[in-house]
Amino acid sequence: PVRPRRGPAAAPAPEKPAEKPGHLVTSPFVGTFYRTPAPDQPPFVDVGTMVRKGQVLCIVEAMKLMNEIESEVSGRVAEVLVENGRPVEFGQALFRIEPA
Repeated sequence: PVRPRRGPAAAPAPEKPAEKPGHLVTSPFVGTFYRTPAPDQPPFVDVGTMVRKGQVLCIVEAMKLMNEIESEVSGRVAEVLVENGRPVEFGQALFRIEPA
């Protein structure tokens, strides 16, 4: 008798990573992400920087306009989620800020 073939056992579904605490700052535009005001300038913020609501975090260039992206909350920059000079999409997370 011919036995039906069986594929490898299905691997268990990976667990969802625990969501990290904090506020995600997202891009309001499709454009290019810049961490610095100019190529020869230091970044607006780095991981560990304490920021206040309204402080500029980065620039997103959209349609030849340089748009300053401000923090919506006060706290500490926990993660920078995009590399300088990379394209970003509308709604893409740029920073994670933990409340102070």
